[in-house]
Amino acid sequence: MSPISLLHFQDHSSAYRIDRNRVATVSGEAAPGYNGQAILTAVQAMLAEYEASIPAGYQIAYTGENEEQQESFSFLTIVFLVGISLIFMIMVAQFNRVMSPFIIMIAVGLSLIGVILGLVLTRTPFGLMTFIGVISLAGIVVNNNIVLIDYTMRLQDRGFRKHDAIIEAGATRFRPVVLTALTTILGLIPLTFGINIDFVGLITDLDPDFQFGSENTQFWGPMGSAIISGLGFATFLTLIIVPVMYSSFDSLATRLSGIFRGENQPSPGVPE
Repeated sequence: MSPISLLHFQDHSSAYRIDRNRVATVSGEAAPGYNGQAILTAVQAMLAEYEASIPAGYQIAYTGENEEQQESFSFLTIVFLVGISLIFMIMVAQFNRVMSPFIIMIAVGLSLIGVILGLVLTRTPFGLMTFIGVISLAGIVVNNNIVLIDYTMRLQDRGFRKHDAIIEAGATRFRPVVLTALTTILGLIPLTFGINIDFVGLITDLDPDFQFGSENTQFWGPMGSAIISGLGFATFLTLIIVPVMYSSFDSLATRLSGIFRGENQPSPGVPE
């Protein structure tokens, strides 16, 4: 079965120009069950050798949906960077220190490993909706890590030793972090896999008309897969890796503070 269901060629009986340049347009529509971005990648690979030997004055441009997607990617990249910067500055102002926000930002970056693993396992291409899922994931990961680190710092202010504070904060905040992840993942499963249940029919006729998979899955599925896989991996980071990083960075900050204080203190005089 061909991945392209309909192919359109421009009528050569008349000349078409864009910005005074003569243009010949070839357009196509992806067949049901095929991904348009994957088809475009295959076409680009197929035409790479021809494009390298094309005569001077001619060029091949991939426009239409691909051009719009590239513009959307550029916009979302700027939005993502601006959002991360604002989150970092707000956390610095809230914690009054750089170490804790820096650890949280590292956790956000490491959560992308889970996104990549999820896309590889589900064989989902990285598209526009996947990028939106990554942006949404960053907000959830930041929230879970703030809950844990903020409580750890409060316990230290109450007089707990660092090691005891980390253990107590992990045990106390374990349930909120896990519940946040589980409720988000369970809520996204019907949207990601297209699970439909007729609740009216279930109540009236005891017929739920259970359906698995729908056309909307191709649109919402990549976003749901990114959030589910990334959040599952980020939960492990929040409960295991982030406390380890907090302990390491806190010890490093304490040692550096002691070094700088030692350099700033005047050396005692030598008695005669």
